Amino acid sequence: MNALIKVEGVSKAYIKYGTNQEHVVLRDINLEVADGEFVCLLGPSGCGKTTLLKIMDGMIQPDRGRVVLAGKPISEALGEVGFVFQDVGLLSWRNVLQNVWLGLEARGVPMAERTSRAMETIKLVGLEQFSNYFPYQLSGGMQQRVGLARALSIGPKVLLMDEPFGSVDAMTRNTLQKELSRIWEGNRVTVVFVTHDVNEAMFLADRIIVMGQAQILRSVDVKLPRPRWKTDTRSDKGYIELWTDLINVLDDAHAGMGGGL
Repeated sequence: MNALIKVEGVSKAYIKYGTNQEHVVLRDINLEVADGEFVCLLGPSGCGKTTLLKIMDGMIQPDRGRVVLAGKPISEALGEVGFVFQDVGLLSWRNVLQNVWLGLEARGVPMAERTSRAMETIKLVGLEQFSNYFPYQLSGGMQQRVGLARALSIGPKVLLMDEPFGSVDAMTRNTLQKELSRIWEGNRVTVVFVTHDVNEAMFLADRIIVMGQAQILRSVDVKLPRPRWKTDTRSDKGYIELWTDLINVLDDAHAGMGGGL
């Protein structure tokens, strides 16, 4: 595997509020993601998925270990990473175009170029007719598309996504999953996507990393046919077998955290 991003021996702990007790969030995590690969981090709430993603972005510093992107420490490659949050965080006083070009503006890209690049990604997510709209005029699903366009506009080597569809209704979520799959099929940017939804992970990923408390439990290849946004993957004979396998691993993860499904 030609690894684009490497997580090497990463550990992270916090001191519990009001105590001297240490809460271990991640313990000696090792992970490699290939160039062009779509990886989902799947696991129960509180298992460390988001913390790992933010360490991969450089937002959080690990206690031990490091993250390397294309041979460089992540601290030297921050301009090559796009991040999409669950709470998309659009600026209310900026329209769609101005929100999308925000990262380019911060990098000092001239107005004409950042407008052109922003419009390219706005068109990619199907919002070209809404470029002058403000966030309050958009649905939740449309706002998430703006967040995706903003992250893609900088031309990242890797796109990190933290449960970006978790706050929308089921129908919108299904549509956004198909749109993301379509866009990824077109540009093959490397994606690491956090979710606790088994079906979402199966629909999107080449490989699913199942996490339990502070650790990786399994790495599972998803061999369902592509393009998935054009077909019903649930009709594939391997779908139920893969789903059952993942549910069993997640049952173990929940049990290890003192909970259940």
